[in-house]
Amino acid sequence: MKSEIIRFIESTIRDQGYAGAVIGISGGVDSAVVAALTVQALGAERVLGLFMPERDSAPETTKDASLVCDHLGITRITKPITRILRSMGVYRLQPPSFLVPRKIQEQYVMKKLKEMEKDDIFLQDLRGDGDTAFFRGIAYYRAKHRIRMVCLYLEAEKRNFAVLGTTNRTEALTGFYVKWGDDSADLEPILHLYKCQVYELAQQLEIPDRIRMKAPSPDLLPGLTDEFLLGISYAELDAILMKMEKNLDLSEFKPESVERVRRILTAAGKRRLRNLSITDAKIAG
Repeated sequence: MKSEIIRFIESTIRDQGYAGAVIGISGGVDSAVVAALTVQALGAERVLGLFMPERDSAPETTKDASLVCDHLGITRITKPITRILRSMGVYRLQPPSFLVPRKIQEQYVMKKLKEMEKDDIFLQDLRGDGDTAFFRGIAYYRAKHRIRMVCLYLEAEKRNFAVLGTTNRTEALTGFYVKWGDDSADLEPILHLYKCQVYELAQQLEIPDRIRMKAPSPDLLPGLTDEFLLGISYAELDAILMKMEKNLDLSEFKPESVERVRRILTAAGKRRLRNLSITDAKIAG
């Protein structure tokens, strides 16, 4: 698995004429794994890590991003995107958080999410339904992903580097990504790996424990985690997805968990159709 991905990165970069690769380093396990694989494929001197914190980023992400880049020996550029988001009016979509302690921010976010019935938040996102306040929240977090992707391509194209994505198979199947945001890249080295397989690979690559053991988070709102939004743990989600894809028996899982995954996949499939561009629709027709 590891050697195949390394060969894929090395051959694609070479064949497409890129001089190197840039990766958005979030301090999470997915970007750390992609960065580590890319270093083995190209050498640390040809890999750039771009860290793009903003107002709502957890304080520890700076430390974690530095840890990953230092551990791998790659150059890191920190490019805060707070001013860009503020100039676009993004932060006006949500209550101001300056001078409010981080813990209070996290408590506020979780309270609001629970009031919105957490099990439906992600499904509402996938289906594209909700009230005005919900859509303001969608615009709020999606803008962050899209600005980060613009920054990645700016740094990449200045150097003739490729942008390497960090989306995994679990995210791709469940729609846990943003169109024209973290789904946009020149190469997607781990798109075929479930989240649990990414963790296995992280151990093989000797990614620091601090990165491997932290709760996965989109780092979009204080205190928000992937599993809270998904409404199911990655371990259970992956186990169900793997069996579903092979049409295997699912009786070992809780019925409500299986139903949750089915609802996510159905909504994700409909969103993929809704996300077709006009050009895609013409080609498909």
